[in-house]
Amino acid sequence: MQQTVKKKGFSRFLKILGPGIITGAADDDPSGIATYSQTGAQFGYGQLWTAIFMLPFQTAVQEACARIGGVTGKGIAAVVREHYSRKILYAVVLLVLIANTINIGADIGAMAAATQLIIPINFVILTLAFTVSMLLLEIFTSYKTYAKILKWLVLTLVSYPITVFIVQQPWITILKATLIPHIELSFNFFFIITGVLGTTISPYMFFWQASEETEEEKEEHLIHGDHKPRIGWRFIKNMRLDNALGMIFSEVGTWAIIVVAATVLHQNGVTNIGTAADAARALEPLVKSFPDAGFMSKLLFSVGIVGLGLLSVPVLAGSAAYALSEAFNWKEGLSLKLKKAHGFYGVITIATLLGLLINFIGINPFQALIFTAVINGVVAVPLIFIIWRVAKNEKIMGEFKSGKLSNIFVFLTFVGMLAAAIAMLATFIH
Repeated sequence: MQQTVKKKGFSRFLKILGPGIITGAADDDPSGIATYSQTGAQFGYGQLWTAIFMLPFQTAVQEACARIGGVTGKGIAAVVREHYSRKILYAVVLLVLIANTINIGADIGAMAAATQLIIPINFVILTLAFTVSMLLLEIFTSYKTYAKILKWLVLTLVSYPITVFIVQQPWITILKATLIPHIELSFNFFFIITGVLGTTISPYMFFWQASEETEEEKEEHLIHGDHKPRIGWRFIKNMRLDNALGMIFSEVGTWAIIVVAATVLHQNGVTNIGTAADAARALEPLVKSFPDAGFMSKLLFSVGIVGLGLLSVPVLAGSAAYALSEAFNWKEGLSLKLKKAHGFYGVITIATLLGLLINFIGINPFQALIFTAVINGVVAVPLIFIIWRVAKNEKIMGEFKSGKLSNIFVFLTFVGMLAAAIAMLATFIH
């Protein structure tokens, strides 16, 4: 009897997990892995503090986004369309489309480059294969099945936390670096830290999580016609739990990647990551007992990059589609079939194909990931300000408007990311 109750409780817990846990895992996409690996290799443990310091701010922003979607039954772009000027709406959507398309291209290229470490297949063939497979999966799979696939892909990130505890670590140094901020007044430092912020608190996450909350509500039949969802504080509580766990999972992954890169790469003189093979070396300690540890580390790294790429590219394309469809009031949602949402799936297809084309203009696919993170860090600034305004608006949110704590943390996130972008520009000019 007790075992049955435990099983039911665990099943209910798994059912709560959804947009938050998927968004958190997608946050550590190939762009995230590249950026966190680079900061660990370049600055050692110098930026490790960002992982724990970003957690409350990242959680606050994503909670506000999820709450906007859950309360209104609409995505962020749809809410902006209804309550703000068209100029603001089009600026928001344009920023998301540009950032997401570049991010998609960088992720597809990284997936192909990582695969080439273990399978000598032509780069063009690999990028095309990944692009087609992801489009087919997102367009022709039912939302329920697709959501389950995304949840399982979350597991591809665990290799880094495992490696942390296999390698002999200077734990006192790591603890200090985790808790005490370290700042260097240089362009390189602020460039990378802007990338770290941008790949952690990223524009596509805002739109994706808000829209996926509405998808969940449709699955649960909480939305009827054009009416607002019928939800209560229990829904909000479950949403916050899902969101918090997703963001904790994301930051544990961030912290682990930086630690592994700092210990394995930086301390052995590797301070710049230019290729997928460079980044894969960070996982060699995990497979050192194998005869060919180099190959096994590449295999493990490739599985992680491809798995998280399969998770994040559809999220990137999907969030762009939600934003544009909501802006022009098109029918949208992964729960709809292709014939009922041509515009929505058209944006997914075009954004993914444009991203694919970016790989054929002579850019290093792995270094492109870091530049993508920096672009996200700049683009996120005005979007967070808009989210802050919407989430605290009683006319829009009613009794579920932001409380004081949420208001403070979301606004501080805006200020912090703005300061990082300005500091990067100032040090560059200097």
